[in-house]
Amino acid sequence: MTLIVNCPTCDKKVQWQSENQYRPFCSERCKLIDLGDWADESHKISQPLQTETELSEEMLDKLEEQFLQHNKFFVEPE
Repeated sequence: MTLIVNCPTCDKKVQWQSENQYRPFCSERCKLIDLGDWADESHKISQPLQTETELSEEMLDKLEEQFLQHNKFFVEPE
């Protein structure tokens, strides 16, 4: 059974298959329209900050270390 979803841009029905290179979009046009909306900041992921604990320098250093381990392209070559 093939999953059918609605294109986020035009609402057209789209089959969710690996052959569909634009999924969840129906076409490259709809994909680019959506990308433009994100670049234009028409789309946003917003959620109130949930910081009950204050971040210490030690916590920030640990987070930065973890980030750099998983994102090697930010590390300067030696």
